[in-house]
Amino acid sequence: MSRYRGPRAKIICRLGNLPGLTRKVPKTKTNLRNQSSNKKQKKLQYRVRLEEKQKLRFYYGLTERQLLRYVRISRKAKGSTGQVLLQLLEMRLDNIIFRLGMAPTIPAARQLVNHGHVTINKKSINIPSYRCTSKDIINIKETKKSKSLVDNNLSQLPQLKLPHNLTINTQNREAVVNSLINRASIGVTVNELLIVEYYSRQA
Repeated sequence: MSRYRGPRAKIICRLGNLPGLTRKVPKTKTNLRNQSSNKKQKKLQYRVRLEEKQKLRFYYGLTERQLLRYVRISRKAKGSTGQVLLQLLEMRLDNIIFRLGMAPTIPAARQLVNHGHVTINKKSINIPSYRCTSKDIINIKETKKSKSLVDNNLSQLPQLKLPHNLTINTQNREAVVNSLINRASIGVTVNELLIVEYYSRQA
């Protein structure tokens, strides 16, 4: 399954607010209608797990194959599979650029990386899925175009809640990854245990 490129409003109306996908917020009336219908009709367990998985996939902008690969990697790692999965996704370069406030959404951050505007430890990186590690130093290239692309977004940074594992100097557009992110600072509200259950027969 390829990466979703359709209307984003349709996704957030079905799954709820996904700031990584779009800045739009579901309409209140739609949410209330969904909540009342959910009370009347009990969801099937498969549907519940599927929706949790879809939240994760759409939020981080992954294909089904990519998400399945992350689940398999998480299963082989030490610790809780669900929490390791969320940590792997949060440490992707495109997500970190978004969480730093350098881009309005993860798709916008992915484009910023793809076009070569980002460096890590003074090396140009154009792979959005690049896995950042502790002590990585992230910079925006010192070109007029690169700086102009992020300055407008960084001006709105005081309104954002920066994760504990990231620090940023907005004046020189430099950020540092201090450590792995913890569960409390994950950018999306999701039940990772249901996602692990969903993939239990595939991973």
